[in-house]
Amino acid sequence: MSTLTGIPANINNLDDFRQWARSDVCPEKGRFAFLDGIFWVDLTREQFYSHNQVKGDFNIVLGGLVKQTQQGRYLANGMLLTHLSAGLSTVPDGVFVSYDALRTGRVRQIPNARNVGVIELVGNPEMVLEVVSDSSEEKDLVTLPVDYHRAEFAEFWRVDARGNLSFEIFRWTAAGYVPTLLPDGWCHSDVFGRDFFLTQDLDPLGQPRFTLQPR
Repeated sequence: MSTLTGIPANINNLDDFRQWARSDVCPEKGRFAFLDGIFWVDLTREQFYSHNQVKGDFNIVLGGLVKQTQQGRYLANGMLLTHLSAGLSTVPDGVFVSYDALRTGRVRQIPNARNVGVIELVGNPEMVLEVVSDSSEEKDLVTLPVDYHRAEFAEFWRVDARGNLSFEIFRWTAAGYVPTLLPDGWCHSDVFGRDFFLTQDLDPLGQPRFTLQPR
């Protein structure tokens, strides 16, 4: 049984979701996740400035940083991430996985059904990023912080650029995620060994432009 756009109506466990998400019948458009026994479907279009462009600058800065330092890989939006014991499978807006995690098997790379190319990561990467949108607000602000903490991801980064710009880095502790905001407004990352600050100004056309600064 299926619903609109070929999305199944009978996915009720993590294994079924992962099998479908890795299959050729999974739509290329849309955001899908399985969290706390719930199949999440988001078919809204991505907002250009407050979502796409924010992710873009993180991709440029963090992607360049990990390439320069040879720490690992920064994965832009689109990679399926699963943590079995936490019962989650989702597509974060960004993921950092160290070479050590890949080398030791703490994060495993799963190919597609034809065993060609990696389409899913399973395990415990060091960092995940979420950019809040209207359609993902509950997931990003309420559900994922709990699930990511249960999965023991070392850092959870979150940005909300829909109004007043908000950028937060949370560090994992046994009691929950704690913010790493410094007195001067920068956020510290143990994972990258740097502080970060996100600014917003206007481009030559008067539209929002975002810049992630490391130090």
